[in-house]
Amino acid sequence: MTKIDLALHGAPVRTPLAKAARRNAKIWLCLSLIALDAVALAFGFAVILIVEAPRSISDGLLTAMVGALLVHAAIAFQNQAYNPRCLTRPIKSCRQTLISFATTLLVFLLVAFSLRVTGKVPRFALGMGMVTAVMLLVAQRLLVCYLVRRAFGQLSAELVIVDGANLPAAYLGRDIVDARASGLRTNLDDPYMLDRLGTVLQDYDRVTIVCAPEYKAEWARALKGVNILGEIVMPEIAELGPLTTRQWGGVTTLVVSWGPLNRANRVKKRALDLAVTIPALFVLAPLMLLVAVAIKLDTPGPVFFRQERMGRGNRIFRILKFRSMRVETSDANGARSASRDDDRITRVGRIIRATSIDELPQLINVFSGEMSLVGPRPHALGSTAGNELFWRVDRQYWHRHALKPGITGLAQIRGFRGATNTRRDILDRLEADLEYQQGWSLLRDVSILVRTAQVLVHRNAY
Repeated sequence: MTKIDLALHGAPVRTPLAKAARRNAKIWLCLSLIALDAVALAFGFAVILIVEAPRSISDGLLTAMVGALLVHAAIAFQNQAYNPRCLTRPIKSCRQTLISFATTLLVFLLVAFSLRVTGKVPRFALGMGMVTAVMLLVAQRLLVCYLVRRAFGQLSAELVIVDGANLPAAYLGRDIVDARASGLRTNLDDPYMLDRLGTVLQDYDRVTIVCAPEYKAEWARALKGVNILGEIVMPEIAELGPLTTRQWGGVTTLVVSWGPLNRANRVKKRALDLAVTIPALFVLAPLMLLVAVAIKLDTPGPVFFRQERMGRGNRIFRILKFRSMRVETSDANGARSASRDDDRITRVGRIIRATSIDELPQLINVFSGEMSLVGPRPHALGSTAGNELFWRVDRQYWHRHALKPGITGLAQIRGFRGATNTRRDILDRLEADLEYQQGWSLLRDVSILVRTAQVLVHRNAY
């Protein structure tokens, strides 16, 4: 039986480097780039000291050196100089590290000019140190790319999913899964099937779909929210909202999705989440304890309400809220939206819902990485608008899951909250979520957090 036959019988063909080992290798190799850059700069400083030959090394000089290393690391990180692509692309790697070094040098000169110490800067020694650092930076980048490509080939984890079509021979040697044999379907009306697809793809950086023409549109929609590079083998161009096209082994593919945030922006967004969430959990702990006690005294049942919601990559998670309804009337699927005079809401529940205090346990979801402070609000799987499930109102609904769901978002500060009685109610939210996704910035997240304080108590909060 050939490899293609094995793949089409549901047995994945594994690449030489296992997914977990490949992922760990990328992490350690990127950390190695950071260390090697620091070594190159340290040698540059050493040359400056040797040429200048000072009798003693002052504390101020040591502080300046350490500061320069930290500034360079920050600039290089922001400049994508430690992106995994720099491990296998020598030109890109050298370009990014040289731009980062030049920016660091510019910052150094601006600081020296501001402090009026330019006359004290040893120009010849500085020049020798710069030349040494640049040579070492370029040399180590070229060496790393050579060794990585020789040892691992391609570091990116790629999966090919075959669905009712012939597998091109160009895709042999990669992970291959037959959709039908593995039970994968592109059913946009089945959140659990999308959850299964998201789980299969969570360890990959790229997925390519080889499918029959009648399945291409559904696969394109399903991939929009998976938060990785998604491609469909398509020799012809079709109306699928393409981002670009790529060539692989003579086969044309159409790129239909990629994550809206690059690695550096995801790190910055996560850093903001933790910087706000950890202090907030400590500060709000007494209030949350009082609310928990009040809930227990008011009605029998658990303190927290847990419900399945759709998260990033179309993967289902369980959201946490303070229970605001009676246990026997709680709606696990969210088919019935809360109304202003809802008889299911308890006395304590009416207070905490009106003040948005019932949302505070979601800080735990943020801390665990399932949610973000700012992002599209996660909806219950059975939520409807005008008697239609949200994703049936507009198929772009699934696109919003390319980002982590948030406690608050652009839709919320614009007042789009509360019951969804009409199709327009969910369309307003969807338009705001897609606008946020396409125009993300860290400053915008901070602005949304600040403006959220103005809508904690809202006429639609019930």
